[in-house]
Amino acid sequence: MAITEHKDIEKGDNKGLEDLFEPLIDEKSKENNSKIDDEEFVQNDSIAMVLLSTAVAVCGSLEFGSCVGYSAPVQSDISIDLNLSVAEYSLFGSIVTIGAMIGAITSGRIADTIGRKGAMALSAVFCIAGWLAIFFTMGSLLLDTGRFFTGYGIGIFSFVVPIYIAEISPKNLRGGLTTLNQLMIVTGSSISFLLGTVVSWRTLALTGLVPCVILLIGLTFIPESPRWLAKVGREAEFEYTLRKLRGAKANILAEADEIHETILIVKSLPKARFLDLFDAKYIKAVIIAVGLMFCQQSGGINGIGFYVSETFQTAGLSSGKAGTVAYALIQIPVTIIGVILMDKSGRRALLLVSSSGTFLGCFLVGTSFLIKSQAIMLEWVPLLAVSGVLIFIASFSIGMGAVPWLIMSEIFPLHIKGTAGSVAVLVNWFGAWVVSYSFNFLINWSPAGTFLLFSGFCILTVIFVAKLVPETKGKSLEEIQASINK
Repeated sequence: MAITEHKDIEKGDNKGLEDLFEPLIDEKSKENNSKIDDEEFVQNDSIAMVLLSTAVAVCGSLEFGSCVGYSAPVQSDISIDLNLSVAEYSLFGSIVTIGAMIGAITSGRIADTIGRKGAMALSAVFCIAGWLAIFFTMGSLLLDTGRFFTGYGIGIFSFVVPIYIAEISPKNLRGGLTTLNQLMIVTGSSISFLLGTVVSWRTLALTGLVPCVILLIGLTFIPESPRWLAKVGREAEFEYTLRKLRGAKANILAEADEIHETILIVKSLPKARFLDLFDAKYIKAVIIAVGLMFCQQSGGINGIGFYVSETFQTAGLSSGKAGTVAYALIQIPVTIIGVILMDKSGRRALLLVSSSGTFLGCFLVGTSFLIKSQAIMLEWVPLLAVSGVLIFIASFSIGMGAVPWLIMSEIFPLHIKGTAGSVAVLVNWFGAWVVSYSFNFLINWSPAGTFLLFSGFCILTVIFVAKLVPETKGKSLEEIQASINK
């Protein structure tokens, strides 16, 4: 009998064998397919909620860009309509940075007290109040108050948006999603530049309301940061939110344990004081972070960006609109290139290329004004000025715009990151105010001298990066901090 069955199988008569194993094959196949379906469901469910939450949060970044880009295309019209002097418009243009400075200083406590969503909602309310004040103003007082309010709002946004995105994102998506913050800031600025060439300054103020309204509506559909919920002890909400972000069938135990462990470590660390930043273990990292923030602003970005239309007109263009449109259009693609190159070419290399490019741009603009003052080759003046400004903004966007913020987040140990980061941010916003307030006065003093001064600071930036800034690409945070203190 056994021999006969063996022969039947050899001849291909294996129906009995198929019947025997068919149920096992089906069960295994079904189990595998079910597992794949579950994984796809978890992944898609997770990505959908994380992407939605990120899309809502970066409306704050879009609002940031809208505020920063507002003053450039409207300078002439506002000054004429409200009869503003150079000093009055300089105050209006620069007071946004004072508000942002205060917003950035208070943002950490606000975000820790009312949550990341609460902080974003508060920011949106301040921005809405600011834009409405600008829209209805009939004089400089309400105009400046509105500008200050929008500044305070974006100061909070500058802190809470990247923090929120980093805290809700899974590890494999965190880097890409957090870079959307810088991209949307640039996009908002470009949109303001473009719209400002075709609509009135009051209408442009109303367009600043749009990202805020979308954000406030969107906040009702997205979860709070699970890390903040764990930090304040809201355990039931923490687990529900983490599951909502990772998918209904995801195993969240490992990540939940990691979050709790990190929170316990942070709580156990000594609270950093301001004087601790001068300790030999941390002083070099502080010098690097503060130095990069100083270098970012001293090259003139906020003066050039806030008043680019006026710069083009001073260079001899009949209207600054064409140059402003070109300025707006070049920022977005170059920023995308910078994001792509950041983890390929390295942070330090990007900074060196970027600061060299900003030097060239400022030098060309300074040269154009110099030859204009000598009344030689006047036909070259507008071309050199526009080319220089575009080279400057392209170079800045590819490196100096985003990389200093990234390096700042990488070089500080965990327990001093908050204090040291606050000092660096304060230096950045103070520098932004100094440059944006003094720019018009400097231009009236000497257009050529202004841009040659900026080009000198860009050269100092090249030297600073070459001598002190380490390469952080591909290194763990611990390796970066150890290399700084060698």
